[in-house]
Amino acid sequence: MILVDTSVWVDFFNGNKSSQTEKLEHFLSSTVIIVGDLILAELLQGFRNDKDYQIAKSLLQECELVQLCDIELAIKSAQNYRILRKKGITIRKTIDCIIATYCIEKNIPLLFSDRDFEPFVNNLNLKDASKLNET
Repeated sequence: MILVDTSVWVDFFNGNKSSQTEKLEHFLSSTVIIVGDLILAELLQGFRNDKDYQIAKSLLQECELVQLCDIELAIKSAQNYRILRKKGITIRKTIDCIIATYCIEKNIPLLFSDRDFEPFVNNLNLKDASKLNET
């Protein structure tokens, strides 16, 4: 089971090949893919063409859809942001803090290409799904 960040999905739907999109293609046939509600909203709002929107929506709805944040996780996310800020690291987007914190708390690897997740991997034990062995 892994959660896939918006950045990887965008590359995937745009046909941009990367190590992350190749991992995603593998994972789509071999593991449960989680799509968070905030990621779903971010991703779907980016489609200009109705047909592409419908295709993406259909594919994403086949994944396991989850709510990423509640009050407890919001507080934990703020704590994680503050831990990193005290180390001189500023995370640019609140949504990235929420996504990373969700994955840390649920012990779910995250597939990402956004550099804002690296401090969570290096300092807060976020699991990087791109480092998982393919089985």
